[in-house]
Amino acid sequence: MTLFTSTINHHLIFFLLLLYAPPCPAASGSWSVLRRSIGISAMHMQLLPNDRVVMFDRTDFGPSQISLPKGKCRHNSTDCSAHSVEYDVASNSIRPLTLLTDVWCSSGALMPNGRLIQTGGWGEGFRVVRHYKSCDGCDWKEIQNGLVQPRWYATNHILPDGRQIIIGGRQTFDYEFYPKTSAGESSHKLPFLVQTNDPNVENNLYPFVFLIPDGNLFIFANNRAILFDYLKNQVVRTYPSMPGGQPRNYPSTGSAVLLPLQITNGKVYSVEILVCGGAPKGAFTNALNGKFDQALDTCGRIKISDHDPKWFMETMPLARVVADMLLLPNGHVLQINGASAGSAGWELGRNPVLHPVVYHPENPIGSRFKVQSPSTIPRLYHSTAVLLRDGRVLVGGSNPHDKYVFTNVAYPTELSLEAFSPSYLDSSSFTSRPNIISPINKTKIRYGETLAIRFTVSGPVDLNMVSVTMITPSFNTHSFSMNQRLLVLDIGSSTLSVGRSCYTVDVIAPPSKNIAPAGYYLLFVVHKEVPSPGIWVRLQ
Repeated sequence: MTLFTSTINHHLIFFLLLLYAPPCPAASGSWSVLRRSIGISAMHMQLLPNDRVVMFDRTDFGPSQISLPKGKCRHNSTDCSAHSVEYDVASNSIRPLTLLTDVWCSSGALMPNGRLIQTGGWGEGFRVVRHYKSCDGCDWKEIQNGLVQPRWYATNHILPDGRQIIIGGRQTFDYEFYPKTSAGESSHKLPFLVQTNDPNVENNLYPFVFLIPDGNLFIFANNRAILFDYLKNQVVRTYPSMPGGQPRNYPSTGSAVLLPLQITNGKVYSVEILVCGGAPKGAFTNALNGKFDQALDTCGRIKISDHDPKWFMETMPLARVVADMLLLPNGHVLQINGASAGSAGWELGRNPVLHPVVYHPENPIGSRFKVQSPSTIPRLYHSTAVLLRDGRVLVGGSNPHDKYVFTNVAYPTELSLEAFSPSYLDSSSFTSRPNIISPINKTKIRYGETLAIRFTVSGPVDLNMVSVTMITPSFNTHSFSMNQRLLVLDIGSSTLSVGRSCYTVDVIAPPSKNIAPAGYYLLFVVHKEVPSPGIWVRLQ
């Protein structure tokens, strides 16, 4: 019998969770509950360029707590509830959306035109492509047989030509593109996915994929990584396996980020990947049998731009499985959500990790991890997180069950939505926080052009500690933010402009589509590691 069983009173468990303390004192940051219920559990999440967030779970969870719009019902179903909603950040309101096919464990990315293209899922959703353009009254559009292969637990990424590449999926060892260039366009085999597949547990689903500045893809699966030329279907480089040999992908489910790309004189000279957390070998099978192994407490960092790249291992203050990693506007990495024991999968996670941790990539070794203030809401399997334009992190989801379950379980289905405010939003940072005056929101910019950014700061300013960053709005599900990247722009000059608190900084827009595919980005001015509220820019 496990520590937490369905017979233990939920309130007692909640009290025990509050007693759980991290191995080092909590730092700062704060939490706020935005909505007690959005009607669904947010398994998938995407920020859109109008500051709305589309969220969805799966269509066969059973009835949700919000009805489909206009009295609709799904075909051949008595379930007339919605399993997707759009959340308006400004008004803190939601409206239900209509999904007809099952999006369980699917994938997606925001296209250059701001439309969400979402692919795959379960059952009748295996090969479906779904479009969502946010506007008042807009809803999902679904394309049957839009994919060549069934895609369940696949990964999507935007390419320099504006298309998406869709890689892998359960027992799908290949990749394809969307949109198709011709009616007969097929998929392409990827032997690396066969090589990293554990026939008993798999451990290579939702592979970590990043477009790097030379135009190739870095692909990490299980405990191995390659550099892949997707146009020639060739492995360009094979990297050493991560030390320790532990799996990091679903169902072991760690997370990964491409660390910030610094653009200098039109080039990116250093490219690094960070992979953290997960569950050890055998954890999934053990959890099925009631034994919940301790999650991994290590991160691997590799500079793939080196001539002879090697993994460098670091120890996190808190072990995590099924956690999310997000790039913050100041270049720090947020680790949030997750459990300290067990594995991904229904009923297979234990001991929620309530404290976020911020990783400072540029700090000396030994001082990179900073533990933050805790939430009071466990966020386990099927939880999500995305960065908002105001610098907060929107957090939702957590349904470790195969249906909506609210009673007589240790970890009920979670329908709430909350926001984590990193320490740069603390009152102590107020006088250092910039505010962008120009350009205005939704400005269009072109590759390589010089952009004058005017901003104010209420307190003393150190122009040597000013930077400008651009972040893609990523598609988050199952502990991985697809298409996530942060660019540190090349600064030309910074000057005192008008009055004592107004400044202008000249930056150069990204030089190429390999470094920054066309599309929508959040642009921030960062001063003393404190970011401004962002503005949307469209790179084209």
